[in-house]
Order: sequence, then C-alpha cells, then structure tokens
Amino acid sequence: MNKKLLGVGLLCIILLTGCGSTGGSGEVLNIYNWGDYIDENLIDKFEEETGIEVVYDTFSSNEDMYIKVKQGIDSYDIIVPSDYMIERMIDEDLLSEIDLSKIPNFEKVNETLRNPVFDPDNKYSVPYFWGTSGIIYNTKDITNPVTSWMDLFNEDYSGKILMYNSSRDSIAVALKALGYSMNSTDMAQLEEAKNLLIKQKPLVLAYQADEGRDTIVSGDASIGFMYSGDALMMMELNPDLAYVLPEEGPNIWFDAMVIPASTQNPEAAHKFINFMCDPENAAVNAEYSVGFSSPIPEAIELLPDEIKNSAVAYPSDDKLVNGEVYRNSAEILEEYDAIWTAVTTSN
Repeated sequence: MNKKLLGVGLLCIILLTGCGSTGGSGEVLNIYNWGDYIDENLIDKFEEETGIEVVYDTFSSNEDMYIKVKQGIDSYDIIVPSDYMIERMIDEDLLSEIDLSKIPNFEKVNETLRNPVFDPDNKYSVPYFWGTSGIIYNTKDITNPVTSWMDLFNEDYSGKILMYNSSRDSIAVALKALGYSMNSTDMAQLEEAKNLLIKQKPLVLAYQADEGRDTIVSGDASIGFMYSGDALMMMELNPDLAYVLPEEGPNIWFDAMVIPASTQNPEAAHKFINFMCDPENAAVNAEYSVGFSSPIPEAIELLPDEIKNSAVAYPSDDKLVNGEVYRNSAEILEEYDAIWTAVTTSN
C-alpha cells in the first residue's frame, strides 16, 4: 500500500541460480513487486526447486506500477498491487484469471481474508500481505486516550499533528471521522470532509509520506496517520510510541499476487504463487518484512513470539470491526484532486 514500504526507490534486481544458468529449464519468470518486500533467499530457493530463472523488478507506488503495466513497457508474469489498484486493473482487463486448482496452498490462506470486496471470488488475486492504517502517537506528549480519527483534528494538538501527504488517505480519515464510509462518493459528504481538512490545516505540522516516520520517531510530531507495518518499526525505534485502531474503524489494506493479462509464463506464475503460500516460505517472508501481516495462519505460528503476538501486526478481530478496504474510486478522481487542491492551498 505500499505507500508504506520504507521509501525504497525504483530498483532492478536480477537474481540468477547458483550455477549461473536457468537450471536447464530455459524458463524465465518476471516479477514486479514493492521494494524490500521479499526475502531474497526465497527467490534462490524457488529457482533451485523449479529451475526457473527469476527476474525481479521493484516499484515504489501503485500508480508507477499501473502506468508501466498499462503501457506494456515491460512484460511481467507476477505483480503485487494493492486492493483498490487490483480492482481497477480487473475493470480494465489488465489481469488474467488465476486457476486455483494449480495453487493447492491457497487452502492455507486465512478464510477471513479470502474473497475480498475488490476480488469477490479470488478470480484474479491471492493475498501476499495485509495490514491496517490507524493512528500513531507519542504517549509522553499526548496523555489523553487516543480512540478516534477525530483525535487528528483536536485543537489541543496544534502543531503536533502529522497528516499523510495523500488525497486518498487524508480524505478517507476525514470521512471516517465524520461517521461516513472511507469510500463515500456522496458529494455532500465529500464537501464536509473537505471543510474538515481545511479547518484542520492550521493545526498540522506537515503533510508527509515516508519521511513522516522519522518526524514522529524523532519527536518533532506527536500524532499522525500511519500504516501498521511502519508503525511497528517506529515503535521499535521509539518505545514511547503507541499505535491504535480508531473506534470508527480502520482502513484494512491488502497487497496481493496477480497475473497480468500480458504474461508470457502463466504456468511459472502459478508455481510461484503456490510457493509463496507454503507456510514455511510465508513465515520466512513475514519475519523478513516485520510488521506486514501474513495471510497464512500456519506461517504465523512459525514466527518468533514478539512478531506473532504483536497486536499491531495481528490485531484481534474486534479491533477490525467497521474496518474498510479502499475501493477503486476512478469515477471521482477529479473530485478527490479538487478537494486536495482546496486543502493544500487554503490559508
């Protein structure tokens, strides 16, 4: 989302099998994933087990990935978009259907994470990681309980509030604080959200993205919107920080493996998806990507206690009540842009 992945820039990593060949199969699997989002030892293991050479590229945003796939700049066999982008790519016929009979390990996926709203029958996607977005705050600076999205609009915290520099995330926060759906397309509700964000602006220290992590860890800001994976990392760096899921309900995000319609090697793509759903492999990846939650319950049981027992990475079901997944909002993108322009240019 991921918005959420340690600010790693665009990078190309070509990982070859130990003998410097394709293991005799002659097959190549092209993967496009978020930066720093896989334990590279798993690539080596997959190559050794299958004889398939992996060419691994990374992206830093859903939008960058979308443009590259849409324009056919390169051909990929596996990509790992986020929820709303998967829905958009389905709508635009950019994805191939997945044959779940070729992915026996799909049965290892948590039943509650199957059939998501953006892909109701898992025809096009298999979960890779998931998580939440909520509020992170410094318990030394803010001693009152933080329980609501509206805490990000509290005048008592003027000059201490950090907001995410994203129209989608910031408008979603305002909508939820007002008691509306994060995915509302109601113009009156969006107008209320805009006005709330404009009223909030004088209280905001800064609108930041990845750099916001350092701003809060260092103590320059005391409260802000944050994704769970980043929050856990930040809490390790500053033990005074706490992360909460607001009572109105959090955003629940998914990144999932999909097969582009332009794939040149769908068979290898299915093998890789099945490989990543193996509990042992999923556990290795979840331990490497600390804070990002595995969709495989058996994998979670293999993790160190401090990870598998983390309420940030693996919140209880009651904390997810009223949680929402971002939907593709293509029909109102212009409205979102207009709202965000009004907010950022307001005095």
